[in-house]
Amino acid sequence: MKVRFPKFDFSSFDPHWAPVGEFAQTFNAGSTVPAHIEPYLVKVMMRARDLIDPEDTKLRSDVDIFIKQEMQHCKNHVAFNKRMHESGYPGMVAREAAYVDDYDRFLKERSLRFNLAYCEGFEAMSSIAVTALFEHVDDYLESANPEVVDLWRWHLAEEYEHRTVAHDVYSALNGMNPVFAYFYRIFGFFYAVRHIGRFAADMADYLLSVDRKSMDEAQIRESKSREAALKKALGKSALQHILEIISPFYKPDRRSAPKGLDRYLEADARPLAA
Repeated sequence: MKVRFPKFDFSSFDPHWAPVGEFAQTFNAGSTVPAHIEPYLVKVMMRARDLIDPEDTKLRSDVDIFIKQEMQHCKNHVAFNKRMHESGYPGMVAREAAYVDDYDRFLKERSLRFNLAYCEGFEAMSSIAVTALFEHVDDYLESANPEVVDLWRWHLAEEYEHRTVAHDVYSALNGMNPVFAYFYRIFGFFYAVRHIGRFAADMADYLLSVDRKSMDEAQIRESKSREAALKKALGKSALQHILEIISPFYKPDRRSAPKGLDRYLEADARPLAA
């Protein structure tokens, strides 16, 4: 793992940065997740780091890199989201504020075990997005804004790169016997899927509802048809990943990299063009 500092230029930003607007808006909604979950992940991992065995220098080092990577993800998605806020979608702000409140509540009211399980669940579910972006949506990316495409490819490539960290921290600190630790991990995974999924879906529905205000009935039907096709493409490998994640023998380090991902991990600063 390594910390990268790519620079993106969103000055020519258009919310419909890909030819299929529904695709762009789905990822625009998705961008609001890392802007708020990444600071939460950092806070949880900072608490956890102090409890990791000092002799486990590798895990402590991995946590340090994980934190720095997530901070960069947050920084760039915040900049991207700011452009969205300025582009005619004022309802985003209130939805994001409620989402942030959830993470504040988790940190204040829930145990470290819960927060670690939630973080591990989020990191596990990111495998679905990684595979989808690198293997199942090439047609949607043709003629898309390269700045936004690279933002997502860089981010999700690093999600793959640090895929073991949250799992290893949870395994080291959950404090339960293996059977209970397994079932609590599964609880954390499905809790994260439901919580994050609801927020992202609500945000996507809002963004698309704004766009559809300027459409006639036929255009709305076409838009909804494109949205349904997109969901099918994005979920193509979801079941396979979920079955792997809920296995008692799940080991994220066994995941193979989707095609093309290694090129992005090998780049020192700015990801390579597709």
